[in-house]
Amino acid sequence: MDFKDTILQLSEKIAKQKDNISTEEATKTSFIMPMIAALGYDVFNPFEVVPEMDCDLTKKGDKIDYAIMKDDTPVLLIECKHCKQNLDLHNTQLAKYYAASNARFGVLTNGIEYRFYADLEKQNIMDEKPFLVVNMLDLSEADIEQLKKFHKSYYNEEDILSTAQELQITIQVKELLNANIQQPDDEFTRYFVRSLNGGRYSAKLVEQYRPIVKKSIVSVINDIIQDRLGVAMNSNEKPKDIEPDSKKDASGAVSDEQETPNNGIVTTEEEKTAYLIVKAIICNVIPPNRVCIRDTKNYCTVIIDDNDRKLVCRFFFNNPNNKRLVVWNKETENWDKYPLADLDSLYDYSDILIKIAERFK
Repeated sequence: MDFKDTILQLSEKIAKQKDNISTEEATKTSFIMPMIAALGYDVFNPFEVVPEMDCDLTKKGDKIDYAIMKDDTPVLLIECKHCKQNLDLHNTQLAKYYAASNARFGVLTNGIEYRFYADLEKQNIMDEKPFLVVNMLDLSEADIEQLKKFHKSYYNEEDILSTAQELQITIQVKELLNANIQQPDDEFTRYFVRSLNGGRYSAKLVEQYRPIVKKSIVSVINDIIQDRLGVAMNSNEKPKDIEPDSKKDASGAVSDEQETPNNGIVTTEEEKTAYLIVKAIICNVIPPNRVCIRDTKNYCTVIIDDNDRKLVCRFFFNNPNNKRLVVWNKETENWDKYPLADLDSLYDYSDILIKIAERFK
């Protein structure tokens, strides 16, 4: 089995077992030790992997969970947390251990998310920001290639350091863009105000432009997604019929507009575009590859993981005078209906759609 297959197999294992892991030790045994093994190191060989290695600057008995060794020198420190813990609360602890060793790389992980740090700004002082973040439940080809650089057979310190700074900046740029897509800040919005008004701007114009900038950015993202996925969706994502077996739909909601399967269903360009807009709106919560479309005679459904129980919304476009977005309200146990003057109106309900998507994150 090659490296990629091993990592993907571990990813599947984590997805199946994560809800049953109750302790930090179980996280280490089930998720982190297999990752170390996948990187080509013998977890039972003290010349390669040292558990509980001393990293003591303050005489408090501080120990790092694992140290990966090469030529009797630690090259990678791994600090472990329980798989349900938020890693944001623990990076200072890793920084302390990092300063006590000669390792150039440190990893903070809960077995699901791996944050890789280096000392790009000042040697032997761990950077505040990671240069690589890998989520084992949302792996990309690029993630696997970056992980491979830490494999025992391919490890090259200079090679990793040469790309680490670019990766670190990329992460920060993405975070900045994501934040401004959700809610453009004053400085971000002023750029567009000045560019479109001969360098002039005012607080009033900034507030006027803010929602327009947000909607425009999401629209551009949608166009990119549509361009890249349109052909694939036409050839590979053929809509599936929903086959209701009772008055309740698969989400558990009582449907006020029950449908009968129809093999002659055709997903319209309008429905495809609406689907891609929703995909773009929730992309910061749910990876696009998890968002799916299903069609019936009178409405189109957006779901997560191709699972009827993970319903995001429905579109009703058949009546040109009554186009609407419909979502299931868990609190009232009823359908909430929102009018759609046009497809851009979907952006007006971004907060609602994102809140729903958060349930399936």
